[in-house]
Amino acid sequence: MERNAEKVEKLNDLSGEILDASIEVHRHLGGTGLLEDIYEESLARELMLRGFDVQRQVQIPVYYKDEMIRQPLVLDLLVNDVIIEIKSVEKFNQVFLSQLLTYLRLSNRPFGIVVNFGEKFVKDGFFRVVNNFPG
Repeated sequence: MERNAEKVEKLNDLSGEILDASIEVHRHLGGTGLLEDIYEESLARELMLRGFDVQRQVQIPVYYKDEMIRQPLVLDLLVNDVIIEIKSVEKFNQVFLSQLLTYLRLSNRPFGIVVNFGEKFVKDGFFRVVNNFPG
């Protein structure tokens, strides 16, 4: 069984790879002006080229009092079990972090990243969110 230090190191390595791939996409496509879908597809391709397991537009059922709600949750990207939420806005809103935390809780995942390609430097639009890191 992995220790917490090993889990943290793996997540740090993975988030570093995702940041590097995001910077590569941003370098090729530029900042604001493109739809989120374009950045999403480009980041998915870049991560696949780097050998990651990437899924786009993953539907997660949502339950309310043990009954499935008709509208599923749709994740932008799922990379090695990490949710990536893509944004392309000039002004970042803290609600994006809350949205991702809700996605993490509803899908029972511990870690996610918001990438805002609307920033001048994508590293300034890169946010990690942790949900009850498993012990």
